[in-house]
Parts: sequence; structure tokens; C-alpha cells
Amino acid sequence: MNPTDADVAVVTGTTHGIGMVTARELARAGRHVVMLVRDASAGERVAGDISRSVPDRRPDVIHCDLASLDSVRAAAAQVCQRYPRLHLLVNNAGAVSMSHRLSADGFELTFATNHLGPFLLTALLGKCLVPGARIVNVASRIHLRGRMDLDSVPDPRATYRSRDAYARSKLANVMHTFALARRLEGGSVTANCLHPGVISSHLLPRWLRLVKPLISPGMIDCEQGARTSLYLALSPDVAGTNGRYFDEHQVEQAASAAANDVEMQELLWRRSEEWVEHPGWHVSECSDTPGSPPVPSLGRSDERT
Repeated sequence: MNPTDADVAVVTGTTHGIGMVTARELARAGRHVVMLVRDASAGERVAGDISRSVPDRRPDVIHCDLASLDSVRAAAAQVCQRYPRLHLLVNNAGAVSMSHRLSADGFELTFATNHLGPFLLTALLGKCLVPGARIVNVASRIHLRGRMDLDSVPDPRATYRSRDAYARSKLANVMHTFALARRLEGGSVTANCLHPGVISSHLLPRWLRLVKPLISPGMIDCEQGARTSLYLALSPDVAGTNGRYFDEHQVEQAASAAANDVEMQELLWRRSEEWVEHPGWHVSECSDTPGSPPVPSLGRSDERT
């Protein structure tokens, strides 16, 4: 089947874990999956595995290192060139650095990978989203422990703790979703976020592995962990649902007070625009989204791809 005959779904972080399951199940649901991966060789292996189980739905693989803004720009340009009409974006990829490290652009690595990269990717792909497209951001319940100190975000060397860095990046995911959803009001493109559950895998951060015996009764596998992402991506039950946070049981939940702080959401949005040197959202050429937020943003018109 010609890939252009199917709805196109872009998914990040698909070489393992819930991202791999998400890509596979989207292919089974008839979507043409575009996998954005840091390791292209691993991505091709996963694409081959998916094509063997879904013969007419081999995913496309595009290299994208979310910790590098130049890599994100290059990947987004490839996506929009190959697929000018996008129906789904799942910002699934996530990472945590156990020690203080900086990205190629000089930002704390966990924050760069989990927030700044997806923020820029979403902005760059926005022009290709069609009416009714869905944006799904994989966040985490750990955002409840997050604190958004924007003055220390670029390089919190003196106070770095991996758990705090991860919590802050996941808080940023939720805040980004809510701020984006406001900008989508009045159109049919939607943005929602989720907690996938605590996934039992070798990819657990070291600090979480230490307490795995205590929390393992509540842990789930990757098949279960992908359920809410797939629910938000595919279910007609949430068509039109916008700016919401869901748990691993596909139930809408309240996000933290910090995540719901509109003033901080907008400050994070403006700072993120400055850091990635690109507007966080603009009027889509394909979609019917208004693109104008009810609260001011930087509103720059320059676009780097």
C-alpha cells in the first residue's frame, strides 16, 4: 500500500520500550509511521520487525537527536518534505542523565532532550498538521515533584540531581501541552499529555531501580505502558479533547498546581522560544488552527528549518 494513502503518524523514541510498541500498534491500526530516532541502525531494525508483523506498513526511519536543535531542525525538514500532511505527532522519547551534562547547544541534557527538542519539533511540524490532527506528549506523574526554576534551567550545575532534573523536564512537558492547547483553541487540532505508568524495564533510571523491589507491584510492562498513548492517538472517545492530562488507565487526571500555573506556562513558552530561536507555534498551512494564543507570546516571524 502506498504510504500516502494512510494517515501519517510521527513518533519519537521508537527503538525500545513504549515507543516501539506505540509505533507497531499504530502501524497495525493502518497508520504510516515515521520513526524519529537517535540511533538510525536500531531504528531500521525495529522498522524491519514491524514490517514483518505488518507487511504493508513498513515505517520510515529518520535520524533525530532531540538533544541537538540542529538535528531536530534537519529531521523536521525531512518529515515535512516527505509528508506535507501529518495526522499525528507522538512526542514519546525521553531520557535522564545521571550526572550533570550539557547538550550540544549548552543546555542541561535532560531538559534539552525531554523539553526543548520536542518543543522545537512540535513547532516545526505544526505547519504540516492537517485538520483533526492530534499531538500526544508523553509526560509522567513525576511532574508532581517538579519545580520550574527557569533561571537555573540552562545549566544547574551546582544543584544537579537526576531525579529533580527529570521531574522538571516532565513538568515542562505538561506545561507545554497546556500552553499549546490554548493556542489550538478554535481549531480541530488537539494536544494532550499523559503518564504512561511506571514501566518495568532495564531503562529505568538508576535511582528508580534502587527502589524497584518496593514499587514493582505497581509496575507495568511496555505493552501496558503504551495504552494511553495509543488511546489518545486513536480513540474516537477523545476526538476534540484538548489540553488534558491522562493517567495509565486512560482516565483524565488533574495535573499539579505548578503545571496549571498559566503565568509560568507562558514564561516557559517564551523562554523556550528564545532558547530554540523559533516561535513555539504559528498558523498552520494545512490545518484550521487559529495559531493566535489568547495570551501574548514572542510572535517572531522568523522560521529556521
